[in-house]
Amino acid sequence: MKKPNLIPLQASIKVMLSLLFIMGLQNVSAQQKIGHIDSQTVYSLMPEFKTAQTSLDLINKTKTAELNKMKTEIQTKYDQGVAKNKTLSEANKDVVLKELQVMDNELESLKKRLETSYQKAEQDIAAKETELFTPIRTKFINAVKLVSKEKGLAYVFDISKNQDNNLLAWDDGIDITNAVKDKLGIVAAAAGTTKK
Repeated sequence: MKKPNLIPLQASIKVMLSLLFIMGLQNVSAQQKIGHIDSQTVYSLMPEFKTAQTSLDLINKTKTAELNKMKTEIQTKYDQGVAKNKTLSEANKDVVLKELQVMDNELESLKKRLETSYQKAEQDIAAKETELFTPIRTKFINAVKLVSKEKGLAYVFDISKNQDNNLLAWDDGIDITNAVKDKLGIVAAAAGTTKK
């Protein structure tokens, strides 16, 4: 009597067990919980966000005023050049042309100064924005992570209108916006919302 070959049978059992294991993993991953949050709602209610935004707006306003003052100075210098050019005659040609050349050099210098000041203003505002908002963002992210862990969420998507995200629709996800507000100590009264 010929002994049966058990190797193919053992191999098929291993393949079947592997498939069952993989299917089980897929089932576990399919059950991962997903949440979403409207970050703009939370940020808009954070007192430190409002304070930072006010500070940034003030800096922006100050820089804009400085740049507008320089623009006015350039316009004034240009208008003076146009007026001086109207006085040009054959009798004063040499004197007026020299004065116009000096005015033109001053005008070019002012334009370069304005351009440099504009670039510096942008850099200063960006640096201040980073300085003011990085700690707020860190606080927000930490609160989201805590709530996410408490609720057993694998992923949290930001559904704010101001976010560039790929989440276009959601169904049955967990909205953690209010839980994050609670974690940050934002009370409903501070929100100024009234239910109708």
